[in-house]
Amino acid sequence: MSRKLLTFLAGLALLLGAVSTVPAADYPTRPVTMVVAFTPGGASDVLARLLGRKLEQILGAPFVIDNRPGAGGNVAAEAVAHTTPDGYTLLVGNNAILATNAALYKKVNFDAEADFAPIGLIGSQANILVVNPAVPANSMAELIALAKANPGKLNFASSGHGLAAHLAGELFKAEAGIDLVHVPYKGAAPALQDVIAGHVQMMFATASSVVPHIRDGKVRALGVATPKRTAVMPEIPTLDELGLRGFDATTWHGLVAPVRTPKEIVAALNRALVATLDDPVVKKSLGDLGVDIIGGTSEDFAAYIKSEIPKWTAIIKTSGAKLD
Repeated sequence: MSRKLLTFLAGLALLLGAVSTVPAADYPTRPVTMVVAFTPGGASDVLARLLGRKLEQILGAPFVIDNRPGAGGNVAAEAVAHTTPDGYTLLVGNNAILATNAALYKKVNFDAEADFAPIGLIGSQANILVVNPAVPANSMAELIALAKANPGKLNFASSGHGLAAHLAGELFKAEAGIDLVHVPYKGAAPALQDVIAGHVQMMFATASSVVPHIRDGKVRALGVATPKRTAVMPEIPTLDELGLRGFDATTWHGLVAPVRTPKEIVAALNRALVATLDDPVVKKSLGDLGVDIIGGTSEDFAAYIKSEIPKWTAIIKTSGAKLD
């Protein structure tokens, strides 16, 4: 009897093992939902739709965009973190959702590392340090010297407390050892307009929003806040090159799934994402958005998230930024 039972249990284990691998082998067999944490028409939404169309071609199933804005991306992240980990609900995440929000918000109902399985890093958008042309500084060194000679008298604009432009400015203050006054706005567009008008001296603006104004001479670009120069304006040096070693205030985007998503599915999605990012049409479209493609393995992305969290937690703590 015991031998029959053991034989039955062994057969059942083999059957269950075979069943568990079928979804991964056949994946996907139905539409995949890509949750975007921001409203339709924005940079994150456009990026997701570009990727989704190519992923459909590669994987042979529809990729449906689900916009769930709110709380700086936390609404979308919480929904994906707590859904079934079967590979059919993914999150287009960014540095705010996956690296800064835990330190910025008083309550976040997900853990960026524990609740997600990283699929792959998509790319980065350069934040460019720009000043109004009337500011008597033609280089980063001159701007730092001007700020040191006038502590607390120069302002920098941002799209709001705790957002990328604000945190980049705080990092710049800390690394350069200068005293600047933060002026938050309700969005990047009005902040940039006030820099152009001369009401505020400077800001860190995304390449997609500021490049036309740089070319028109409405603002002066002093440096790029990414480790490498951006393809959209390769003539602008990085802040690292200009003396602030290791300076990195990148706005980045990546694809994640709920934790415990089968490894075979994560691997299949990573392969499809890498192929998507290598497509010439996708490359050009993302380049037009000011996105510098990164790609890489799931493990690369996991390590990158892990390195970003403590860096921005320290900057947020120093800045005193806090959101409900």
